[in-house]
Amino acid sequence: MEGGVTPFILAILIVAALVLVAMMITKKRQHRFDVEKYQTRFLAIENHLVKSNTATFMKTVIDGDKLLDKAMMEMGIPGKNMGERLKHSRDKFTDINAVWRAHKLRNALAHEDDLEITYRQAATALSIYKQALKDLGAI
Repeated sequence: MEGGVTPFILAILIVAALVLVAMMITKKRQHRFDVEKYQTRFLAIENHLVKSNTATFMKTVIDGDKLLDKAMMEMGIPGKNMGERLKHSRDKFTDINAVWRAHKLRNALAHEDDLEITYRQAATALSIYKQALKDLGAI
């Protein structure tokens, strides 16, 4: 009886090792960001937002959006533009609706003449972009 147990245990160990190797090979690789680079860039965007300078409001929202879009492209998320990439990213963000709101604000700023936003709107959008970048692992 004992003579049959050892080969059986050995066979189980070999099968387990093969399954483990197969899982490691087929495991989808997770993208690795240069976190320090993204943190530095986002901090520069945050520091550019000055409550007493309305000219900084629009630029910081647009720059935050660009940085998130860059991270999404770097991850290989498909789409011709950020809107398309967001459609393919529902499961990547803790609050996809907030990301959409921030992106729509950016689009309004980029395409509507004379649109002005408040400091609070800009700060909220930056906060959303920051969380989105954290969700992706970029910061």
